[in-house]
Amino acid sequence: MWAFLEINMHMLMYFILLYCYFSSAVSTPLSSSTCQLLGQFHLNGMHKAGDVVLGGLFQLHFFSVFPDLSFTSEPQPPTCHGFDVVGFRRAQSMAFAIDEINRNSNLLPNVTLGYSLYDNCVKLGIGFRAALSLASGQEEQFILHETCVGAPPVLGIVGDPSSTHCIAISTVLGLYRVPMVSHFATCSCLSDRQKFPSFFRTIPSDAFQVRAMIQILNRFGWTWAGLLVSDDDYGLHAARSFQSVLAQSGEGCLAYLEVLPWDNDPAELRRIVDVMKKSTAHVVIVFAHESYMIQLMEEVVRQNVTGLQWMASEAWTAANMLQTPHLMPYLGGTLGIAIRRGEIPGLREFLLQIRPDQHHNNSYGNSMVNQFWEHTFECRFAPPPAGWMEAGGSLCTGQENLEDVETELLDISNLRPEYNIYKAVYALAYALDDMLKCEPGRGPFSGHSCGNLKRLEPWQLVYYLDRINFTTPFGDQVSFDENGDALPIYDIMNWLWLPDGRTEVQNVGEVKRSAFKGEELTIDEDKIFWNFESKKPPRSVCSESCPPGTRMARKKGEPECCFDCIPCSEGKISNKTDSTECTSCPEDFWSSPQRDHCVLKKTEFLSYHEPLGICLTAASLLGTCICAVVLGIFIYHRSTPIVRANNSELIFQLLLSLKLCFLCSLLFIGRPRLWTCQLRHVAFGISFVLCVSCILVKTMVVLAVFKASKPGGGASLKWFGAVQQRGTVIVLTSIQAAICTVWIVSASPAPHKNTQYHNDKIVHECVVGSTVGFAVLLGYIGSLAVLSFLMAFISRNLPDSFNEAKLITFSMLIFCAVWVAFVPAYISSPGKYSDAVEVFAILASSFGLLVALFGPKCYIILLRPERNTKKAIMGRGIES
Repeated sequence: MWAFLEINMHMLMYFILLYCYFSSAVSTPLSSSTCQLLGQFHLNGMHKAGDVVLGGLFQLHFFSVFPDLSFTSEPQPPTCHGFDVVGFRRAQSMAFAIDEINRNSNLLPNVTLGYSLYDNCVKLGIGFRAALSLASGQEEQFILHETCVGAPPVLGIVGDPSSTHCIAISTVLGLYRVPMVSHFATCSCLSDRQKFPSFFRTIPSDAFQVRAMIQILNRFGWTWAGLLVSDDDYGLHAARSFQSVLAQSGEGCLAYLEVLPWDNDPAELRRIVDVMKKSTAHVVIVFAHESYMIQLMEEVVRQNVTGLQWMASEAWTAANMLQTPHLMPYLGGTLGIAIRRGEIPGLREFLLQIRPDQHHNNSYGNSMVNQFWEHTFECRFAPPPAGWMEAGGSLCTGQENLEDVETELLDISNLRPEYNIYKAVYALAYALDDMLKCEPGRGPFSGHSCGNLKRLEPWQLVYYLDRINFTTPFGDQVSFDENGDALPIYDIMNWLWLPDGRTEVQNVGEVKRSAFKGEELTIDEDKIFWNFESKKPPRSVCSESCPPGTRMARKKGEPECCFDCIPCSEGKISNKTDSTECTSCPEDFWSSPQRDHCVLKKTEFLSYHEPLGICLTAASLLGTCICAVVLGIFIYHRSTPIVRANNSELIFQLLLSLKLCFLCSLLFIGRPRLWTCQLRHVAFGISFVLCVSCILVKTMVVLAVFKASKPGGGASLKWFGAVQQRGTVIVLTSIQAAICTVWIVSASPAPHKNTQYHNDKIVHECVVGSTVGFAVLLGYIGSLAVLSFLMAFISRNLPDSFNEAKLITFSMLIFCAVWVAFVPAYISSPGKYSDAVEVFAILASSFGLLVALFGPKCYIILLRPERNTKKAIMGRGIES
């Protein structure tokens, strides 16, 4: 917030100052066509004349004392201290690039580039003053030609390294389309072409850096991390971008988000470190400059917070001030995003040629070189400050040798921002070269005109900057997209803490975006130094992954990465880790015990291979065999009185029907098929009707014979001859056949997979198709059985030595009892047990009829043959 207010305050006052600059062209008394500066800014700078001048804004001091803003003609100069040698090396990189271009006959021939480089002293106000000085020039007065001939004071600006500075400066310079190519400003907000139409950069934006960070998190399975950002545009925009991209990816969550104070606030830092200490997140991501990190790490060391995996943004990945023996126990193993390292051949030789006397006589002055010289050699140029000589200080001669001292200026082993500066200068040079190669009449501007040095406009250079495409000597392609961003590429660095206490920042991979493959992350995990006892990547998750067979259930009031693992319910599975939901198995499948895959459901039907099926099959075959044996006995003894007295034809029909009853039960065993479902009830219905019809006719014959034995009853026998008996059986059976035919045609029984009884089983059964049809079939059998029972019951006391009616009564009583009990048992039995109940009813009733009707006869035939005579039968009847 304070940074935002500071930007707005400075912008407001400098807009007023800029207005005063341009309005002076009208108000000055010198001439109506002459402009005069109302005042000059006193800035640290370095200059070189040329046909076309490029501006540069760099950080050459760590601290500054900025005076109160004033609109007097003599504004007070700022005081900068704490010389930054690395910043000076970056400024010299721009000077080298321009010198190299001037020596290149193929690039900008016959055009000499110059430069004006200023120090921003890490202060927005100073950087803004420097940018206005570059845009307006430093001449005290200049004449406006009617034809507007001449080049602007600077054609473009390289810098500023700060995102906050670039936002403020580019907002103003963008109004005049002055191109600005930054080498270090990464705020994604600067990609807004509506607000910053002439801003370019050779460093990837934070949007790409954020995505690169998230790719690294995903690579190591870190879904739970803390985020610390600086209280400026760089940090706050990075925080917003990180939260947005992380939410869209759904690959992780933030355990906390804290804003590091811009000033040294011990209480706030204590609170932030306490949050880090208590959090379960073992990964900490920091988007901040090294000055913020220094303050933070002091508190981290004080509270001794170890066991954290730090991830650094490009702003502090290469910060030497943090790579100390004091901090490495905490920061060792840090993974960071770093600007692409490049090589600039000839830079060291150029730096060795720096001499303060080479720049003393320029019209603009070159305080940068003098300050570097004094800082490096610990001397002062004449006249020295008061008391300097008395304190043992020495005077600078300008002939000191840079190779005799140890200085970071000559360390070109890790050129990263310098390489971006090098590319920025060449981007401006190639754009200017393309513009000057334009053929008159075929240009891109109004009337197919071209730009030229005599009428050079900054906005014309913006047009060509949008379209440049070249390759550096290091092999990197440079071009800008529609937002002014270069093709993004970052190195991934790892802070290696060596056993001897030294620190080495090693390259362990890269992340880049290409036109064909998209964003690619490459990491050599074997090279990474992990600052943990296990020497392996840490685990940083809010909740452990849910294994297959479970699903994630988010904890109420907590981020989505914090969840419980709930086992899948029966019939549902999850076959991958961290499933958000369980999926139902297909109809014929069921979940495994582990709930991680579907298995075929068990099938259930009355099988020939299970004990119950084997017993029922054996009983059915036994009954059939007994019927066959009885039939054989009766055929063999067909001439005996007991067989002849019991109507042998009906007996044979009855035994045949009983055999069919036993055999039809086999249709109820085995996997149901369409033909078995249709045939089982037809065979059952017709067989039992045939059986009961024979019994009914037999009962009616017994009654007729009894009535015929009485006076005047002889006429009743004529209705019960052999033909009538046979016809009655056929008619009664035909009715059942007709019922079965209508039933099968209208609503045929069919096989059905029933999953209602058991979720994990498929019960194969036959559905009756029409309940009415099945009920009519059973009802018809039942009605014949009841009729037979009633007639037999009436005839039970007939005077006869062998009263057939008693046996029929007893057999029908068994038959009716079985089938009355069958109905509720059938309805309440699920699955295969309903078939078993029906088979049991068939067998029980069949055995009941067989034993009751034929047991006594077989006993007499086989065991009491003396009673198998007409005399014995009739005599017993007379005695009784």
